Amino acid sequence: MTAEKVLQTKIGILEAARQVLQDQGFSGLSTRNVAFAAGIPMSQIRYHFGSKDGMLLALYEYMNAQLLERQSSMFADPDKSFAEKWQMACDFLDTDIESGYVRVFQELLAAGWSNPAIGDAIRDGLIGWINLLTQQAEALITQQKMSDRFSADEFAALIGAVFMGVEAAILLDLENKGIPYRQALRRLGNLLETTDKTN
Repeated sequence: MTAEKVLQTKIGILEAARQVLQDQGFSGLSTRNVAFAAGIPMSQIRYHFGSKDGMLLALYEYMNAQLLERQSSMFADPDKSFAEKWQMACDFLDTDIESGYVRVFQELLAAGWSNPAIGDAIRDGLIGWINLLTQQAEALITQQKMSDRFSADEFAALIGAVFMGVEAAILLDLENKGIPYRQALRRLGNLLETTDKTN
């Protein structure tokens, strides 16, 4: 089997695992269900990932790398204001909810509470994301002269918690109960845009 074929098989398994998590949740995730969704024998999962946990760790690494690349590219654009980047982050949230990424991430996050290896992977991935937010927060705090109110670490922690909390609330269907989470996020971006223009 060529290296390209091995990579294609691994990605096919990871995409199947993502789909099973999205459709059935962590309780429905099994190597049997993933193998069925991928159209491969179960032995292929053991061969490529060693175990269900190995497959889950690879799935998180695969998804997290894609998102960090996307976020890094957005944050690196010097022509966009913080407010514009905020609105793009809101767009990404909408996309990630529609694609099922948010459901998969939250399922893995919950699994990490009782599985130390998954918990370590989730923490490492989130620290990478928070580091990106911290870099942006440093620039914003300097620009807005907010250093007496927030440190960059505090601001990044707050923003990270807000987005993760909104994701969880949407999955619990609270938006359809009348709580306007995404609207509130976008209005906060509008407030940031107003602040940008006055400085």
